[in-house]
Amino acid sequence: MSDPHPGPPFPARLFATVPAPLGPATADAPQVLPSRGHGLLVQRGDTEVAVVDLLPRPGRPREVRFPAPWPRAYGSVTVSPGRELAVFAGPHAVRAVEPTGATRWEVRHGCWAGCPEAHGSFDAYAHDEEHVYADSGSVAFNVDGTLVWAHVPGPLGGSREAEECWAVLDASDGRVLGQVVTGTVASASVHTPHPDPTRMTLSVGEGEEGSPVLYGRWDGRRLAVERIGDERVLAAVSPSGERLVTVPVGQWFLSLHRAADASHTQKKLDALDVLPPHLNVPSGQHPRSYWDFDATFLTDDTLLAGTSESDAPHGPPRHWLVDTPGMTLRGEISYPLPVSGPPWPAGDGTWSTLANDRTTTHLWGLESRPLP
Repeated sequence: MSDPHPGPPFPARLFATVPAPLGPATADAPQVLPSRGHGLLVQRGDTEVAVVDLLPRPGRPREVRFPAPWPRAYGSVTVSPGRELAVFAGPHAVRAVEPTGATRWEVRHGCWAGCPEAHGSFDAYAHDEEHVYADSGSVAFNVDGTLVWAHVPGPLGGSREAEECWAVLDASDGRVLGQVVTGTVASASVHTPHPDPTRMTLSVGEGEEGSPVLYGRWDGRRLAVERIGDERVLAAVSPSGERLVTVPVGQWFLSLHRAADASHTQKKLDALDVLPPHLNVPSGQHPRSYWDFDATFLTDDTLLAGTSESDAPHGPPRHWLVDTPGMTLRGEISYPLPVSGPPWPAGDGTWSTLANDRTTTHLWGLESRPLP
């Protein structure tokens, strides 16, 4: 083990504070969806989804709400960049809902709970425990909002294939444009959007079986998918889309990949080699620091990565600036107020964090860089 010598701290500058629109008793913690420019804060409640622009935009209301077709325990949700659609991934279907509550389209698929019935409504399985604790997939809009990528069990869109698949849907009407069998057995999955509207990444959690990362491209006629690895999670995509960073399931190191050859690892940064122990670790103890699964690029050459999960037993989370060309540690971020969890992308070289009570989102930039 080498002697860690991180550089001096980098002050973070707070430039906006966004309260969570829904109460914590009936809603998940707010999350940030990155998009071109500044992202959207999305909070899923039991009966609705609230969407807030992280920064006000002239000519449109800051907040939009969508009625939810089923409770938050049943799947996940994503929102279009223009906030005109919320797409819900449920046990039996992917459904696009307008702010009025109207269903614009629905694409039905095999059941995540494995039941043989094609339940047409939530009421048909509302009291079935197997559906409450079912596996799940995910959905995401591409960066320009024209496509929806969906990870679902088959059969889908007229196909008789019953295996899990990754599909590209037309965001306007839900038509299945292309699909490939993933060869996965998911317990859950997460999409990470790519700045190229034809591309998307998908991390699939398979419990003890594995955790592959898939890198997809839709050229308008064919869906091509590259498998980046089998025991890792996609942590971040650079603003140009040319660099990807993954984290192995053990979370020991950050891996840098070129998008042109994503399955090949260029360089690694091992937490054991570069991170000092947390200041609150008792003398004589040597706990292993490890990276969070979520990170964000501020520029193509600068990654912001956290160690909040391994820091949690000892005190406040730590966030670190990493130089990506050399995968070297530059130093730690210093905050003027408490934060929790990892840093989340917020667009244009900024990032977001949650307050300790998880009811407020803070937006940050580097003190040394101009802010929006």
